[in-house]
Amino acid sequence: MNGVKILINVIVVDTDILIDAGRNINEALNCLRQYEQKAKLAISMITKMELVVGCRNKNELRSIELFIRRFQILNLNENISTHADKLLCKYRLSHGLLIPDALIAATAISWNYQLISKNQRDYRFIEELNLLPYPYNNQ
Repeated sequence: MNGVKILINVIVVDTDILIDAGRNINEALNCLRQYEQKAKLAISMITKMELVVGCRNKNELRSIELFIRRFQILNLNENISTHADKLLCKYRLSHGLLIPDALIAATAISWNYQLISKNQRDYRFIEELNLLPYPYNNQ
């Protein structure tokens, strides 16, 4: 194919990794670089909102807006909302699942995409979720 690399795989990136990348933490930057070579990276609309809420001024907001341009943004829909509700009912009391994490997990599950998160403990109990290892593990 004339040296053109086709990316058919998509990986959803959790908010925590993007926050660390914004702080220039090498582990997060390397993780994004490595996974970006294998797949298209995406974020949930919830992640975008969490990043915006964390901004302290307009300069930070502009920086975030520029930074997230490299990611596909996955909007919420009825299927994701319904799935997040089911995850909360199943895991809130037993594992402390939070609303944003339920929505991010439901986004990855609904699109049948993998998820990468620094906080593996927030997601590892969700059986149907394809959670990738962090930090990046070259397997």
